[in-house]
Amino acid sequence: MTRHDPNRLNAEDRILWNRVARTVTPLKDKVLEPAPEPVRLSLEEEAPPRPAGTAVGSPAARQKSIAEPKHLDKPTKDKLAKGRLQIGATIDLHGLTQAEAHSLLLSFLHRAHAAGLRYVLVITGKGSSAGGDGVLRRQVPVWLATADFRELVSGFDRASRHHGGDGAIYVRLRSARAKA
Repeated sequence: MTRHDPNRLNAEDRILWNRVARTVTPLKDKVLEPAPEPVRLSLEEEAPPRPAGTAVGSPAARQKSIAEPKHLDKPTKDKLAKGRLQIGATIDLHGLTQAEAHSLLLSFLHRAHAAGLRYVLVITGKGSSAGGDGVLRRQVPVWLATADFRELVSGFDRASRHHGGDGAIYVRLRSARAKA
């Protein structure tokens, strides 16, 4: 049994702590240590070891064999909007940098997939730049179509108005058996 070190934060907790730490003012005569950069976990670090005797293809061949995520079909999107399909988990990426959001989203989707969840909601926000879209609002759909996420995501689409509309995305995760 591994013992948890209370002084060591995982990547997700470190990101959350950095968000909180930026909102406070330090006490007089105290110097804050610079926050470490978030660590992006690769798929190889999180993947379970492959059993002996199993064929190992090149990473490029495995990535090509997994289909690119598609938009959700209308009946599925309508069921999510009306609450007939359950959204298993939600993540809010407001106020994060692109690096923090990417790392946190990948970690969140890995955990949701491992838990057997089928649909999750990703809140990106609508953005606050003058006359433009938010960076995360534009980037998250691009990330979801990349090889890092393709193994986990089978489809995604803009959320309905009461779930966040343009500032949120429904994500359908691949079934656990489809990953193997």
